[in-house]
Amino acid sequence: MSVHDDDHRHVGHGTYHGADRSTGRPGAVPRRRHPFRRVLLVLLGLVLVLALAAGLFVWNLGRTFDARRQVLEDAFPAESERPAAGSAQDRGTTVLLLGADSQPGGRADVGVAGERADTIMLVHVPEDGGEAFVVSVLRDTWVPIPGVGEAKINAALDLGGVPLMVRTVEDLVGTRIDQVAEVDFAGFQALTDALGGVTIDVPQDFVSNEGMTFEQGPEHMGGERALEFVRERKAFEDGDFQRVENQRSYVQAVLQRLLGPRTLLNPVRLHTVVSDFSPYLTVSEGLDAAWIAGLTPDLAGLSAGDLRMSTAPDLGLGVSADGQSVVVPDLEAMAGIGAAVSADDLGGYLATLNPDDQ
Repeated sequence: MSVHDDDHRHVGHGTYHGADRSTGRPGAVPRRRHPFRRVLLVLLGLVLVLALAAGLFVWNLGRTFDARRQVLEDAFPAESERPAAGSAQDRGTTVLLLGADSQPGGRADVGVAGERADTIMLVHVPEDGGEAFVVSVLRDTWVPIPGVGEAKINAALDLGGVPLMVRTVEDLVGTRIDQVAEVDFAGFQALTDALGGVTIDVPQDFVSNEGMTFEQGPEHMGGERALEFVRERKAFEDGDFQRVENQRSYVQAVLQRLLGPRTLLNPVRLHTVVSDFSPYLTVSEGLDAAWIAGLTPDLAGLSAGDLRMSTAPDLGLGVSADGQSVVVPDLEAMAGIGAAVSADDLGGYLATLNPDDQ
């Protein structure tokens, strides 16, 4: 065999290309290197690891919420007494948020007859998401309560528990409530502390009923002062009207803190918020981590500025037949809220009622 032939013998599945003339050893075939491919593979691996870690964190966060919240099994009246599910009065997502004053540590009697709601808010997320609306209803609003007659709206909780409160609000505004959440006022304190405090713009100088002094202007508040701020009403000439404004300022401050990078990008703080706040939260049976996850696409990208807050329309103060000082509701305008939900134009409707709130 010639040297030329010997230099091109086939070995296995490869090809022998002859010997290195300087060493006499077979010559190795140079390998093509792919550094960019390696970088991509490493990045892909990191993304998968981070995605898995994030998934496990969210899963654990959901388990914490579900385990520590309190559940109210019978939160709604009979279906025959409500706007039909899936009807025009059931567009988007609507949650009734109730706040009740009590001592720290949670309560065993939440959601039952015998208590009164100090805070009543209707939260609505439209079908297309992108924003949310909060309508505050003053607790002394004089309304028809089914099976009772006319009374202050917060008496519905006292007389018939959450189901009667739900039916009263549904009848009042003409829309279906999907879920209910009741927050112990002490939960505001726990939430504020878990967030590391919140900054609230105090509207005026005042001294609270407990003797705390507040000065007009921005103040970073811890849980104890924030709780006193949202509870106070006697220090103000217009009482509950100003208290509702203060509570809305607090909600805005909480959302700004909660949706900010110091919380969302801090797993430890985010877990602390959920863990510390959940025991003070009583929810209807379906309001769990899975339900919240299902609502996430509608809330994606939502900031504190996308929360539109307003007060339910009223005709001012009045006196009831039995001599109580009450808030007189604008019942026609109240019913318009449900009509606006059905038309998927709640934002436009509320803007005509409370232009200064938008």
